[in-house]
Amino acid sequence: MRFLFVGDSMTIGRAGDWTWRYRMWRHLESTLPGGYEIVGPRTGLYDPAADAPVSAAYADPDFPAPARRHLAGWGEGWLHMAPAIGETVTATGADVLLVSLGLIDLGFYTNSDQTEENVRAFVAAARTANPHVRAVLLPVIPNVRAGYDAPFAAECARFNELLAKAVADLDTPASPLLLATVPASYDLGADTYDGTHPGPAGEHKLAAAFADAMHRAWGLGGPYELSQAARVRRFAKVERV
Repeated sequence: MRFLFVGDSMTIGRAGDWTWRYRMWRHLESTLPGGYEIVGPRTGLYDPAADAPVSAAYADPDFPAPARRHLAGWGEGWLHMAPAIGETVTATGADVLLVSLGLIDLGFYTNSDQTEENVRAFVAAARTANPHVRAVLLPVIPNVRAGYDAPFAAECARFNELLAKAVADLDTPASPLLLATVPASYDLGADTYDGTHPGPAGEHKLAAAFADAMHRAWGLGGPYELSQAARVRRFAKVERV
């Protein structure tokens, strides 16, 4: 299976991050060894000094180059990915899309209704490229702005409702869609480094949201929690937790 990570700044990560993509790679190595590939047209992290996605400074320098592939961008959302997903699926042969988008759209570009239209356009384009593509979509997760900007918080909540409806409307046996569950324990102080972007603990929780959704619905891989011991045995390295 070919996995494609699609996301915004929380997915691409910045220089020095592990990223939740890294956590998912290690999970896949534990649960689907030899049975998957990570694909995508990009590999870099966002470099704040250059204000561009040009960094290769992952926290684990041994993170394999092929596993670093993604379609994520700092400041990019559904608005940007809907026009790009078709050609990317065609070029990479992606089978499974792991998508975390929406916060940037609602914060800077579109309202909840417009963002939901872009979700539907994204799914349509991906299916045109691969009629059997699968996708797991993560709702907008808690963030610091929603704590002080009530209209923005309302738009996030409304979009998550619209996203759930879109997933229900568009799900088909040939091209199944899943709505991942926002981690109930997600804490802005403990799980992010700035109230928005995940730190190591948050990365694990985001990876778990995708991994557990796929395992429960499709029997794909294994539960994220049960893979921890195997991952530690396979990768005997010191890391931040």
